[in-house]
Amino acid sequence: MTVAETPYTAFTSKNNKAVTARLIVRRVKKLNAQADRGQDELFTTYRYHPIFTDSPYTLLQAEEHHRDHAVQEQVNADLIDGPLAHLPSGHFAANAAWLTCAAITHNLLRALGCLASAFHARARGTTLRRHLISVPARLARHGRGHLTLHLPRHWRWGLAWMNTFTTTHDPPPHPA
Repeated sequence: MTVAETPYTAFTSKNNKAVTARLIVRRVKKLNAQADRGQDELFTTYRYHPIFTDSPYTLLQAEEHHRDHAVQEQVNADLIDGPLAHLPSGHFAANAAWLTCAAITHNLLRALGCLASAFHARARGTTLRRHLISVPARLARHGRGHLTLHLPRHWRWGLAWMNTFTTTHDPPPHPA
């Protein structure tokens, strides 16, 4: 990754609206998806991420600050794809209730992902719901309210699910 900056004047076509600030560009090597199949790259290709800012931070601080904003944008997109898809309803109380439920759900999903695995700690909400909430399990009921959850034997996300379960629950009592 390489980061560079240059002075830049934007909005020059607008009357008296020109703004001079810094143009920061981050260059990241583009990964070759075909490399694992023996097709190496002919020449190196890059992706470029420009930032136009007038922040007082140094070059690397400003670029890192911008990437932090990208994380927040990902959170917003995750909420809009999920529970906030119902907004606006036209009623303030209903919107407030959906927003409260969305915030609680988001926080619980983030905590669940952190408990599950390093992969799930960075995963989107839809991935967490697909891997850890929609569990392909069978629930068996025994006498006196005893329930047993039978997970699939070779389920890909079984270890991550068990990490969250064992962290949040006491171990089951041993039969006498």
